[in-house]
Amino acid sequence: MSGRLNVLNPATGESIEEIEASSREDLDRAAQNARRGFEEWRSFAGLDRAEVFHEISRSLRDHSDELAEIMTHEGGKPFIENHDEVGWTAACFDYYGEIARDNVGYLPAPIEPQQLALVIKEPIGTVACIVPWNYPLLLAAWKVAPALAAGNAVILKPSEETPLATRRMAELIDGLPEGLLQVVYGAGDVGEMLVRHPGVDMVAFTGSQETGRKVGVAAAERLIRANLELGGKDPFIICDDVDVEIAAQGAVWAACLNAGQVCTSSERFYVEKKIADDFVEASKEFVESLKVGDPMDRSTDIGPMVNAKGREKVERHVGEAIEMGAKLVTGGERFGDRGFFYRPTVLVGVEPSMRVMREETFGPVVPIVRVDSLDEAIEQANSVPYGLGANVYTRDFEKMLRCMRGIRAGTVWINDPLTDNDAAPFGGQKGSGIGRELGREGLEAFQESKHVHIDPKIEKKEWWYPYAKDDEPGQRTM
Repeated sequence: MSGRLNVLNPATGESIEEIEASSREDLDRAAQNARRGFEEWRSFAGLDRAEVFHEISRSLRDHSDELAEIMTHEGGKPFIENHDEVGWTAACFDYYGEIARDNVGYLPAPIEPQQLALVIKEPIGTVACIVPWNYPLLLAAWKVAPALAAGNAVILKPSEETPLATRRMAELIDGLPEGLLQVVYGAGDVGEMLVRHPGVDMVAFTGSQETGRKVGVAAAERLIRANLELGGKDPFIICDDVDVEIAAQGAVWAACLNAGQVCTSSERFYVEKKIADDFVEASKEFVESLKVGDPMDRSTDIGPMVNAKGREKVERHVGEAIEMGAKLVTGGERFGDRGFFYRPTVLVGVEPSMRVMREETFGPVVPIVRVDSLDEAIEQANSVPYGLGANVYTRDFEKMLRCMRGIRAGTVWINDPLTDNDAAPFGGQKGSGIGRELGREGLEAFQESKHVHIDPKIEKKEWWYPYAKDDEPGQRTM
């Protein structure tokens, strides 16, 4: 199936460009080209790969303004955030260019003195990388960089909402064997064809839980590996020993970054009752001070949501919560007369049964719950079937340890919300996914382990047949 993708500017609702969606024949060609590129890439030494990766990083940084502008027009994230994203993307290529040089395997202790045992890390083959629209270059790099560093070929499918920056990034990537990195375009039908394509040996996917299940089932049917990052409903715990003003500003940033459209957005806030009133008031004042508007304006804090569907989901969650008894503190409405803007919103009086507290909202909403104790906050934090990330504010080291050990999440940020680290693994527990990205774990996700057992002596082993030896009862006779 093929067709046209109409890419819209979320700030205006107007069309930017139409591009051709990839057909089955396009995927066939991509798979064939990837296989040829893979065979050539396997012969590159680690230092040669590292040099290619560093050149990719330099090229991306040299085009930071251009790439950030494209992302701003097609995705709506403020220009300053997109400019940062290009830098993070480049850093990811630098990191994997280096660690892949010394992560080719290891030597286990042999079982006999004269033997040698090796574990060799080898590439899997061709990896399908399917990425979302909210961080189109960064989340692509989190998959593409380690997959290539491990020696694989890659077929990359960006979101149909934001294909233009990915297309431009691919044009800027130079030095790879021809065909090693292919980009295909389309919506869910193209993604499904890609996962089911016989030329694909692994899939790495970031997206919704619903789509992730489908990807996982399709991969399981083919018995290929799947790495799935499926979003979250991240909690944020604010203890009563903190500076309320700073905590409120950090919390609002964690909820409203990219208009709340971050897989690790904080979507549930548990505040100890001693400071709850002050925290609500500080959050309200800070939210109302933020500038919502044109994402190309360097002074804009919050841009539009990516599309009408996403904004309508936020409106449903907030509206239903208010109907069920929650109180609107500020926001809760659209902004402007065009585009997909939604004012950052603060709610109190929310209950666990409300969808805004149990389903991924993916919008600039701060629902605040008063809790009597840290134990109650941790219990509530673990109450949903997600476990991607969690945030905590406290000065008390004992409380830090309790949260670190008690919260079920792939990442727990304490006093520094949403800060990623290329050298540390990223991924979720429970319904937030399978596998890890970033760090050495992110590289190993795209490698096969091969055990090689070497004995330089060719000799009969004492444990071979016959089991009855000459000097033992039960000797066999001819």
